[in-house]
Amino acid sequence: LFPCQLLQSLADLCCASLFLSWWLLHRRRGEFTIVPILVGSTEPDLERKYGEILAPYLANPENLFVVSSDFCHWGQRFRYTYYDKTKGKIYQSIEDLDRQGMQVIETLKPADFYDYLKKYENTICGRHPIGVLLNMVACLTAKSPGVKAALKFTQYAQSSKVTSQADSSVSYASASLTLQS
Repeated sequence: LFPCQLLQSLADLCCASLFLSWWLLHRRRGEFTIVPILVGSTEPDLERKYGEILAPYLANPENLFVVSSDFCHWGQRFRYTYYDKTKGKIYQSIEDLDRQGMQVIETLKPADFYDYLKKYENTICGRHPIGVLLNMVACLTAKSPGVKAALKFTQYAQSSKVTSQADSSVSYASASLTLQS
């Protein structure tokens, strides 16, 4: 069910936020058990399946899930230079693109998130773990209609304010998911 994957380079891991999350949790070791789950490049059907498997664990208030992802990786070195000039400078276009994705994620609808990714091809490195999380929530709320889920993005930043095609940037966003019965 969980296929082994050969990591060709550290870049395959993509997200510096993954390492930071791991480091922060590791500092509290002994207080809880950490179960890392690496989600590679998956298809929506497999993300749905993982969501079904993990949904009962999400429902348990004793469990904490940390889903780590950067957002847009913009620039020639990332082979992604989407730019909507109607949004202003390049960094403003990047922020608009990311905020559209954040709004879609906040709806907690996996299909809408997949449509967004297909439309813009945004280089959100954790798009697959995000897809698994959205499917976990969808499965949980479908099987337990009394459970209400809400996801809210709380912060957003870019590594640099891109103003030319020669620049590059990585976007960062944080969110919190709450469940209520």
